[in-house]
Amino acid sequence: MSTTAVSAPTKLRIPRWAAPAGVAIVFAAAYLVFRGTGTLPHDKEAPQFLAVTDLREWIDDNRNESPLFLYFLNYVRLFVDGVYTFFQSVLNALNWPGLIGVLGALAWLAGGWRIALLAAAGVSAFGVLGLWQSSVDTLALVAASVLLSLVIGVPLGVWAGLSARVRRVLTPVLDVMQIMPTFAYLAPLVLFFHIGAPAGAIATMIYSIPPAIRITALAVEGVSPTAVEASASLGATRRQTLFKVHLPLARPTMALAVNQTIMMALSMVVIANLISAPGLGGDIIRGLSRAQVGIMLPAGLAIVVMAVVLDRTLMSMARREAHATVGRLDLVVAAALAGVGLVAGFVLPVGWPDGLTVTFAGAVNDAVRWAETTWYPVTTFVKDLTSAFLLNPLEGLLTSAPWWLIALAVLTLAWWVSGVRPALTALGCLLAIALLGVWEHAMQTMTTVAVAVLVTLVIGLLLGVAAARSPRYSAIQRPLLDAAQTMPAFVYLLPALALFETTRFTAIFASVIYAVPPVVRLVEDGIRGVPATVVEAAASAGSTPGQLLWKVQLPMARRAILLAANQGIVMTLAMVVVGGLVGAGALGYDVVVGFSQRTDFGMGFVAGIATVLLGVMLDRITQGADRRPSPRKRKRT
Repeated sequence: MSTTAVSAPTKLRIPRWAAPAGVAIVFAAAYLVFRGTGTLPHDKEAPQFLAVTDLREWIDDNRNESPLFLYFLNYVRLFVDGVYTFFQSVLNALNWPGLIGVLGALAWLAGGWRIALLAAAGVSAFGVLGLWQSSVDTLALVAASVLLSLVIGVPLGVWAGLSARVRRVLTPVLDVMQIMPTFAYLAPLVLFFHIGAPAGAIATMIYSIPPAIRITALAVEGVSPTAVEASASLGATRRQTLFKVHLPLARPTMALAVNQTIMMALSMVVIANLISAPGLGGDIIRGLSRAQVGIMLPAGLAIVVMAVVLDRTLMSMARREAHATVGRLDLVVAAALAGVGLVAGFVLPVGWPDGLTVTFAGAVNDAVRWAETTWYPVTTFVKDLTSAFLLNPLEGLLTSAPWWLIALAVLTLAWWVSGVRPALTALGCLLAIALLGVWEHAMQTMTTVAVAVLVTLVIGLLLGVAAARSPRYSAIQRPLLDAAQTMPAFVYLLPALALFETTRFTAIFASVIYAVPPVVRLVEDGIRGVPATVVEAAASAGSTPGQLLWKVQLPMARRAILLAANQGIVMTLAMVVVGGLVGAGALGYDVVVGFSQRTDFGMGFVAGIATVLLGVMLDRITQGADRRPSPRKRKRT
C-alpha cells in the first residue's frame, strides 16, 4: 500500500511595505476627492483674536484695580526690576576700567592668566565695537535673570534629584517650557508684566530655568549610593547628608547647570528686546528691520564674545574647584587687577572713549551687497529650486487638504510610529489649532519646519557619521560645533540674510545652521556608543564598512538618532518662528505683528499658542518613537 505525502499549504507572506503603502493610497485617494474643502482659511478678524485683544485692553484698563495685580504681579515686577537695577547700577558704577579689572581678576582666579587675558580682551571688545552701554545693560539683564533662575532652579533640581515623585511632576512642565518657542513666552508676559526690563528678565528666566533644574537633578541623582549609605550609617541626618555628601559630590555637574543657564539667558535676552528689554537685542532687531547686516554684526559679535568669556570662565572655575585650590600668588594678582581697575574707573571719565571705537558697519554692508550681487545666480537658483520642488508642493498639499484628513493622517502616523498616547496627544494639538483659527498659517509653518528638519537630519547624519568614524575629523569639527552652539539664535540670521535677503528660505537656512550642531553631536555619540565587541564581531564576519554602518551601527544607534531628530524638530521650529522677522511668514509673522501692532495682539497671542501646540505634537511623536521598539522587533513579537 503506497502513501502519498501531502505537502503543507504554503503560508502567504505579505511584504512589510504593503500595509503602509495601502494606507498611503487610501489617503491619497481621499485627498483627490476632497481637495479644496474644509481648508479653514485664515481670518485676521476672527472672533477669538478679537476676544484676546479685548481681554488685553480690559487688563490694561483695570491693571491698577485688580487684586491680582495690586497684591502679587505688580510686586513681582517691582522685585525683578529692583534686581536688574541693582546689577545695572553696580556695573555702571565700576566704569569700563573697573569692569575690565574685576572680571579679569575673577577670570584669573578661575583659570589663570590665559582666561584672565581672554576676559579682559572680551570686555574691552564691547567698547571697541561701540556698544559699551548696550553690553552693560545686557550683562545686567543676564546677571539678574541667571541669579533668579538659579535661586528657583537649583532647589527644585535638588528636590527632584532626591525624590522620584517630584521628578515625575516637574518633567512634563519642563518639557513644555523647553518645547515652547521663545516667541510664545512674550505675549502672556506683556499681558501680565507689561514691557521693559522686568518682563524681559522674566521671559529669560522661563527659558533658563529648565536646564538649571534638569542638570541639578541629574547631578544629585548621580551621587554614589554608597557615599549616601555610609553617611546615613554614621548617624547623619537627611539635612547633613544633603549638605555634606550630595551637594559637594554633585558640585562639578552643578557648575554645568550654571553654565547652561547663562548660555540660555544670553540666547533669550536678544529676543526679549521685542518687549522692550534693554541691551544688545535692540541693535540686532533694528538691523533685521532694515535688512542691514552692518548694524547687526557688531551686536552679534558682542553677544558671542560675552558668551565665550562667561563660558570659559565658568568651566575653568568648575575644573579648578574640583582639582586644585587657589594659591596666595593668584589672590595677590587678582586683587591687584581689581584694585587697578577700580582706581582707574574713578579717575577716568565715565563711558568708553570715542577714540577707541572701531566702526565698520558701512564696510560690512558694502561686502554684503557685493556678495548678493556676485552670488545672486547661485543663491537664487538654490532658493528657487527648493521652493519649486519642496516648499510650494508641500505647502499646497497641506493648505488644500481638508483639516480632518490631515488630522486623521497625523493620528495614523503617530499611532504607527509612537503608540496610542502620543497619537491622541498629536490629534488633540491639531484639533486645538483648528479651533484657534490659525489652521492655514499653522500648515504653512509645518511646511517650513518639515523642509528644514529634512535638510537638518541629512546634514546632521552625514557629519555625525563622519565624525564617529574618524577621530581626526571629529577633533577638527568639535570647536566649530562648540562655537555654533554658543551663539545666540539671532546671530544665525546674519549669514542667511546676507545670502538670501528676506524670504522664507532665509528662515530655513538659518534654522538648519542653528539645529545641525546638536544633531551632529547626538548622532556621533550614538554611533560611538555601539559596543566595540559587536563592531568587531561584524567586521570579523566579513562585513564591509558600508554594511557595518547600515546593518550594525545605525540600527543600534536608533535611540540616539531618534533623539537627534527630536532635538532637530524642536530647535528648527523655534528658529523658523524667529524667521518671521526675515520673511518666513505664517505663525512667526503673526506673532511679530501681534507685538508691533496693538490691534493685532490677539492674533499674535493665539499664533504663539499654536506654535507651542505644533511643538508639543512633533515632540511627542518623536519621543514616543524613541521609547518604542523598532518595527522589526514589533514584527517578531
